[in-house]
Amino acid sequence: MVKGVLIDWGGVLTTGLHEAIAEWHSADGIDAAHYRDLMSRLISHAYDCGDGENPIHALERGEITAAEFERDLAARLLTLDGVPPAAEGLLTRMFAGFRPVEPMYAMLRAARAAGLATCLVSNSWGDHYLREGWDSCFDAIVISGEVGMRKPEPRIFHHALGLVDLTAEQCVFIDDIEANIVAAQAVGMVGLHHQDADATITAVEALCRVRLRLT
Repeated sequence: MVKGVLIDWGGVLTTGLHEAIAEWHSADGIDAAHYRDLMSRLISHAYDCGDGENPIHALERGEITAAEFERDLAARLLTLDGVPPAAEGLLTRMFAGFRPVEPMYAMLRAARAAGLATCLVSNSWGDHYLREGWDSCFDAIVISGEVGMRKPEPRIFHHALGLVDLTAEQCVFIDDIEANIVAAQAVGMVGLHHQDADATITAVEALCRVRLRLT
């Protein structure tokens, strides 16, 4: 029986990344096609090519500051006017559309009340987290830029497991990125690919054998 829930933040405990990015594109007049091509290459390399040079690796491990990454990314992007967007505050604007998904937070509070351990495991792109109420949701918090490790590196999962004092086989890991799920499964955890709150909560209830809904 699963005794611990390790969970991602962006796109799992918040509304979807695609919606937030679309909102930012509209607000900043970003060339969406150029952005998709650039980020497809950067993110594919970040998840598929190990530790090769990539600004996403450096940002997520806290090896460069958010401001440094913003300057690098802004220089690669284009607006519809054909010029780079303003670098300062770029990540804040990019993620301004993230909003908390309350049923997921309610699930975590219910899980803790039922005696399950909970841990946030998030790859950070600066500090844009909606932290209100975290004390009631998490026994431990692992943010990549603060610990110098990033998903899908096995060491970040082992670090999180140590914080909740559980084995991999006792935990489920929830994320919206398949590469992170595969990595968690390789460590020994149950991997749960998040797509919507209702399906995820139903799956966690079955794994933990605990009712996690208020109604």
